[in-house]
Amino acid sequence: MGRETWATRTGFILAAAGSAVGLGNIWRFPWMTAENGGSAFLAVYLLVVLAVGVPGLLAEFVIGRRARRDPVGALRSLSGSRWWGVVGGLTVVTAISLLSFYSVVGGWILRYLLVSVTGPFTGGAAYLGAPGAYFETVSYGVAAAAFHLGFLALTGAVVLGGVRRGIELGTKVMMPAILALLVGMAAWVATRPGAAAGYAFFLGFELDILRANALSVLGPAAGQALFTLSLGAGAMITYASYIGEDRSLPFDGSVIALLNTGVGVLAGLVVFPLLFSQNIDPGTGGPGALFVGVAAAFGAMPGGELLAILFFAVVALAALSSAISMLEIPVAVLAGEFGWQRRPAVGVLLGGIAATGSVTALRPSLFAFVAGPLVDSLLTLGLIAFLLFVAWVLGRDAISEYATGAGPLAARLAVPWLVAVGVVIPVVLVVTLLSTFGVTASVGGPVTVAVAAAVVGLAAVGLRWGRGAV
Repeated sequence: MGRETWATRTGFILAAAGSAVGLGNIWRFPWMTAENGGSAFLAVYLLVVLAVGVPGLLAEFVIGRRARRDPVGALRSLSGSRWWGVVGGLTVVTAISLLSFYSVVGGWILRYLLVSVTGPFTGGAAYLGAPGAYFETVSYGVAAAAFHLGFLALTGAVVLGGVRRGIELGTKVMMPAILALLVGMAAWVATRPGAAAGYAFFLGFELDILRANALSVLGPAAGQALFTLSLGAGAMITYASYIGEDRSLPFDGSVIALLNTGVGVLAGLVVFPLLFSQNIDPGTGGPGALFVGVAAAFGAMPGGELLAILFFAVVALAALSSAISMLEIPVAVLAGEFGWQRRPAVGVLLGGIAATGSVTALRPSLFAFVAGPLVDSLLTLGLIAFLLFVAWVLGRDAISEYATGAGPLAARLAVPWLVAVGVVIPVVLVVTLLSTFGVTASVGGPVTVAVAAAVVGLAAVGLRWGRGAV
């Protein structure tokens, strides 16, 4: 099967931004912000996006465009080592793990959207009366599995259309719609009494709170940044493999990161003022915060049912735009490494994810594990591997690829960028990974940093010496 390409630069940017702009921004971001100190989390998150996210995004772009292959083939062909192909295979595991819980949440959204649309004809949306109780009854079980299958079917339908007629065309419609609806809702919510308290919680910068909580929120903030930017799973390697050499990777990466962060902040400007305007605790509901707290707010205000339709339509579009990038990763691997046509590749993968996602939908404890520690760890490990590969296996070739199509200013940043992705950022990511597993709490911050630096140093020496052997 011949390798497809993006029809336009705008199509690539919107598709990559659509991959990043998803449930991570609208479902996970407000929930994680509420559970990690509000503005303190936001400050650390924005710092991580700038210092880790953008350079990491460029690293994946470099791999994808240079190899013009799927993640497995890209790492293997650029290194000349079959073991790097095995590392690339981790992206398939990550993508399937992501979709195994992501499609369940997508099913929740479809259900809430359906109930919102039919509410005016059935005496009101069912969740408005008792949001918490309603979410408890629909979030897991056979019905949740059924809606998960419906969401998967929509995702598969877009990916079946291919790069230009499916993914690019779909995201060209979805991304502007998401932005327009969020801007409109943010403007409306700003007029609600009590909204100022929501802005203060979300945007109020208090240095003392940040100092006291910086280390504790670093892990969640890093996981959130990777999740929202689709880093570590190979999505950006896959998407970059479809672009031409005339594109400026630094420019495209910066625009994508800006769009992604902007949508996350816009979502916060909708959710937090909405909750505070109704005196609802922003931490209500954990993973169900979007459905419990926001639904309660809709039920308490005039015109809430109409706003609910718009809100869940936005979330559904965002969920779909990210899900198609997750499915495209293993589809590209089956096509590039095994010569599969797109239709059977999509069909087989949908069948497998339908099974794994259904199990996740039936077992809340499994859902919590997959959606939290498993996915965060896989994304972090994946990005660490990509960064070390770019710096210590590609080396000067990475600088050449980075500079191709870039302007003079961006090209001058190539060497500092390579140092960052080869040393600084991997150490930060290893620290966050160790913190996630409780190492920092046991041995303290300085020891954790020292251990992380030693791990990265040993990995760099081994890769430099072996030139691609792991």
